[in-house]
Parts: sequence; C-alpha cells; structure tokens
Amino acid sequence: MDKIKILLADDEPDVLDFLTFNLQREGYEVVTAINGREAIKLAKKETPNLIILDVMMPEMDGIEACKELRTMPECKNAHIIFLTARTEDYSQIAGLDSGADDYVSKPIKPRVLISRINALMRRKNTEEEPSGIIDIGGGMTIDKAGYQVKINGAQLSLPRKEFELLNLLASKPGKVFSRDDILHKIWGEDVVVGDRTIDVHIRKLRQKLGEEKIKTIKGIGYKFEF
Repeated sequence: MDKIKILLADDEPDVLDFLTFNLQREGYEVVTAINGREAIKLAKKETPNLIILDVMMPEMDGIEACKELRTMPECKNAHIIFLTARTEDYSQIAGLDSGADDYVSKPIKPRVLISRINALMRRKNTEEEPSGIIDIGGGMTIDKAGYQVKINGAQLSLPRKEFELLNLLASKPGKVFSRDDILHKIWGEDVVVGDRTIDVHIRKLRQKLGEEKIKTIKGIGYKFEF
C-alpha cells in the first residue's frame, strides 16, 4: 500500500522540522512548504492525501490557501487541518467557511496532531460511497459519486464538509438529524469540534440553497425538506 502523503505548510523552520520528524516516524510521507503559495504549487505536483496549513503565513495565509486548494481537482478528496495559535472566534469561522476539516492549536502536541490525522484517515477509508443522484427539488440535484451539486444544470461549488452535510440531510428528507448524529456522521467521533461548527455550515448552505430547504428543530437538530 502506498504511504499516506501529507503536505505541511508553515513559515517557521523549527515547526516544519519538528512535525516532519514526528510524522515520518509514524510512517507518513511528508512534503513541506513555507507559505500558502508554495503549498498550492506543491499540491498540484504531489496530490497529497492530507494538507496541514498554518493559519498565519506570509504571502498567502492558510485560510486563503485553503480556499484555493478546495477548488483544485488534485485536492478534491484531501483532508485539511489548520495549525493555529489564534483563538478568536472569527478565525475559526473563517477557517470552516474555507473548507477546513479540523484544527490543532499551537503549541502543537505531536500525539494530538497524529491522533487527529489518524481519525480523519480512518473515517475516509470507511466512508460508504453509494452512487446515484438525488433530486432535491427546485432544479437541484446531488451527485454523490461525482461529488457535485447542480442547480438547473449549473454546478454549485461547495466545500467538502458542506457537501457531506447537505448529502446527509437530503438523503432522508423529513428525518430530523440530531446535532450529535451530524457531528458523528460528518466529523467522526475522534475529531473534536464545537457546536458552532454545525451552525456555520448550516448558515452557508442556507445562503446557497435558500432558507426554506433546511429546517431547524429547536433543541434537537435539523431536517431537510423538498
């Protein structure tokens, strides 16, 4: 089996060396970049399975790099983790909106980072990928096999987690999915995220699909309606 390839981007050489050593010791293949622009160039060349981005980098920060990476075919199925020393709420929301899968706060504990990586890769390997197209009404369709959402034939660009959340809710119209159920199915048990994570993704989906598609069931969760 090929090694899992990780693209690691951070502008601090000591951090790059420290994390590269620990990741390689776990059997991962690691390529490194010192800023967001270099990370994008390397991603096109290397097609990594997972990308780790520092939020604060020169030339192009991690959030802007993540937005561009999510538009690239080479990174269609790659997971993205942010490294951040910033605890401000707006930074986390910006990261979620750009398509990140998880966060690890600095100072970095290697075992915590590796645990998050292992959790993401286990979930990727066990995800079911049923084929078929779901017609969600209003001229909108979901093609899970093709990882596409279309409105009246025009493709709608969605970050990975928004797509997975929409697919989950639309797979059983009228069913109420609890917040815990959504967190488990979309982020997995081993990935620690807050309740605000779901709220951000629901808000972004409503902006793109319309307020009427996704209903809030107060105190329980969400459901999708045709």
